[in-house]
Amino acid sequence: MTENKHTQQEPAERDEEIREEAAEIQDETLQAEREDNMTEEQNSPEDELALLQGKYEELNNSYLRLHAEFDNFRKRTLKEKADLIRNGGERVLIDIIGLVDDFERALTALHAAEDKDAMLEGMDLIYGKFISFLSQHGVKEIEAIGQPFDADHFEAVTTIPVQDEEQKGKVIDCVQKGYELNGKIIRFPKVIVGE
Repeated sequence: MTENKHTQQEPAERDEEIREEAAEIQDETLQAEREDNMTEEQNSPEDELALLQGKYEELNNSYLRLHAEFDNFRKRTLKEKADLIRNGGERVLIDIIGLVDDFERALTALHAAEDKDAMLEGMDLIYGKFISFLSQHGVKEIEAIGQPFDADHFEAVTTIPVQDEEQKGKVIDCVQKGYELNGKIIRFPKVIVGE
């Protein structure tokens, strides 16, 4: 059974052998570099200049193409962004047109009707449609009354004195409702705070 010659040798002998192999590899590398340098030195300066000029032109052309592609990309994204901003609300506006139609019919019927209770019922239906429309588009009413006052979520219009200690620092009344869109407040509720 033959074992690897490195395993049979002493550590000092193995280290010496490894150093010799490394020196041989280094010598071969240096010899290859010298041969490359000699080949380059044999080239005339005109050949070397032509070679470098060709590399320069290739790199310059590549740079110009890349720059033009990036410029086109930038212009295209700016145009798409402008279109998105200009037409971003289109879907919402299309949906709201139906609600405007309902209001027009209700107003026409209100002017001609004698039964005011039926008209109130129709207005309640349209109001329900509006609330449904808002919730479909991610708009949610912010509950205010009875909540502890927080300046980050409410806009205090005024404060009023209260007898009940539990109502101090809480919202007593809401003057104008507030709404949030997907968790972001788009209109702060205007509230009256107990003091």
